[in-house]
Amino acid sequence: MNEDTDIIRSQRRPGRGAFITYVTGYLLSLYLTLTSYLLVTRHMGTAWTMVWLIVGLALVQFWVQLMFFLHLGQETRPRWRLLIFSFMTLVVLILVFGSLWIMTNLNYRMMGSPEKIKQYMQSQVGL
Repeated sequence: MNEDTDIIRSQRRPGRGAFITYVTGYLLSLYLTLTSYLLVTRHMGTAWTMVWLIVGLALVQFWVQLMFFLHLGQETRPRWRLLIFSFMTLVVLILVFGSLWIMTNLNYRMMGSPEKIKQYMQSQVGL
């Protein structure tokens, strides 16, 4: 009976290893975020180089969060985690490509002549 309660208690509380895993994941995520921020604010490279560097850093951060926070490689039921991961990926793709589609559509609609835009702005403000 005593061994069973010890096993149950050890399963409830994460140990020191879990804390170190979370701290490591947090520090890596913070480092990757600050690196992306500094790349953009200091204009380190051409536009396309910056885009590819930021996309690469985003993918690395995505992997770090999957491994350190979601513990994707350490699960007991991989099918459920795979299903959840697939749904999450679908939602992220819908958000990203939906936002890009909306922004492109807005850009297309706003590319009228500058005179029409100025006239519209003045009519809205009441100048």
